[in-house]
Amino acid sequence: MLNPTYPIKTPRLLLRPFTMDDLDELHSFHSRPDVVRYLPWDARTYDGTRAALETKLGQAALSAENGTFNIAVELRETGALIGDIFLFWRSPEHRQGEIGFAFHPDYHGQGLAFEASREILRLGFDDLGLHRIYGRCDARNDASARLMERLGMRREAHLVENELFKGEWGDELIYAMLRREWTPAA
Repeated sequence: MLNPTYPIKTPRLLLRPFTMDDLDELHSFHSRPDVVRYLPWDARTYDGTRAALETKLGQAALSAENGTFNIAVELRETGALIGDIFLFWRSPEHRQGEIGFAFHPDYHGQGLAFEASREILRLGFDDLGLHRIYGRCDARNDASARLMERLGMRREAHLVENELFKGEWGDELIYAMLRREWTPAA
């Protein structure tokens, strides 16, 4: 079970449960084709973002019954919602999790996704007791691949044309880290 005390504070961010007040800011990046290019959904309409947000409202704690942990990433300085970060509990038996993220492009290149992702890895390893956390990305998604490498995750696989993704065959990269490889200091 993972049910942290909120907000979770990092030097520049607050990680917290989503609220319906996040709708406009979440839509500001979930509706962008450049943001969702490598994500499993298409650019969302306002109603589509609302439906996704309604689901996210129940994902601020993680249990075997609710295998998705999904929280908002807020910039402490301004209170702006800048990202959407996930931890999927893929196998309680084998203590496996999967990390995922989506950030507004206005905040790319500042180390904010790294800062939020490090905290999600900490929660997964230290609080949930996971043995292995992995991340997947389209092989063309250089930014996500670089982020996972910067987090200390190792590239374990390059799957060639393994998935029909948005109408075309795509390659997928898989990165992972084991609990014993996790170092809490950045």
